[in-house]
Amino acid sequence: MDGHHRHLVIGATLLALALGSQAPARAQVGVSVGVSVPGVQIGIHVPAYPELQPVPDYPVYYAPGLPANYFFYDGLYWVYVDDTWYSSSWYDGPWYVAEPAVVPVFILRVPVRYYRAPPPYFREWAPVEPPRWAARWGPRWEAEHRDWDRWDRRAAPPPAPLPVYQRQYVGDRYPSREQQQEIRTQNYHFEPHDPKVRERLAVEARHDDRGRDQRAAMPAQRPQPNAQRPGAAPRADAPAPIQAQRDERARQQDRQQAQERQQQEQQARAQQQQAQRAQNEQQAQRAQHEQQAQRAQQERDQQMRGPQMREQQMREQQGQAQQQAQRAQQQRDQQMHEQQARQREEREQQGQMQRQPPMRQQQQEEQAERRGGAEHGRGQPRGPRERGNDREGG
Repeated sequence: MDGHHRHLVIGATLLALALGSQAPARAQVGVSVGVSVPGVQIGIHVPAYPELQPVPDYPVYYAPGLPANYFFYDGLYWVYVDDTWYSSSWYDGPWYVAEPAVVPVFILRVPVRYYRAPPPYFREWAPVEPPRWAARWGPRWEAEHRDWDRWDRRAAPPPAPLPVYQRQYVGDRYPSREQQQEIRTQNYHFEPHDPKVRERLAVEARHDDRGRDQRAAMPAQRPQPNAQRPGAAPRADAPAPIQAQRDERARQQDRQQAQERQQQEQQARAQQQQAQRAQNEQQAQRAQHEQQAQRAQQERDQQMRGPQMREQQMREQQGQAQQQAQRAQQQRDQQMHEQQARQREEREQQGQMQRQPPMRQQQQEEQAERRGGAEHGRGQPRGPRERGNDREGG
């Protein structure tokens, strides 16, 4: 038989669980476990909101007080019954079949010890390790989920907030499928981060839409004439108006949900635009801070270069002064050399002038002798010896 459409009752038990800290409406919790048509009721009946505790180091909650494999993860409830996983957005269903390929890995990683109604084959496995799903679901699933049980615990997401608003919906107040979506939208604003959870929520929405379409397509029933005994009061049997009222309520709920979805989309767009504006402002502020930092750095560099430039200017001025002093000294040295050269020339000229008189005198004497010899020769010629004596005497 098809496991998704059979009604195999595993157990029909009503357990009285003493939950001392719970409200009176939650004091007695009974659970019956079975399998039925998906999307309706599968036989897991939880009359009151269960006590949920976090699985240590996992983003998953479990129900220690329920005799069922009952978990909460990322905004959805999960149960494991008769080798099949089911999910629901409400604590008592309706439940929807989840194939092994779409069950989130964090649910599959929960250790065996947190299964309050484990199948018999779980007993062979270590309580602190997750179930060996590859042994149950075959090599194909294992090939598609390699290293599913290996993960960085430091990178695990935080647990989703519990939908505690559902505590008030107990017994006759538990909402119908048509009301659950509206109530959840109004009271639970958590957005799932796991894509498989988002896919499960979409499955629920499709089932709800299909159910509304089927109800809207059903023809209105006409009241059947009933034989009445004489004197009997007429029976208030009017199914058609009741169905019409239900259809009208369903259409109103659909319109309201459409309006709410439109408002949510508008809010999401507004939030996105606001986030974009905030990001642009942050980028502008960051650019402004960077420009200010650059200007401050330039000012600091300029302040640091100011003394260096002044020192360099002073060195240049000192170098120019030294060069001017050297040129002045060279000019003075050149003038001194020129003066000394003139003085030497003057001294030489003076020495020449001092040496010239004796020479002139000797020339004069020679001229005089020549003149005297000429005069004496007129009288008597002089011999060489006499002229020599005259030179010696002279």
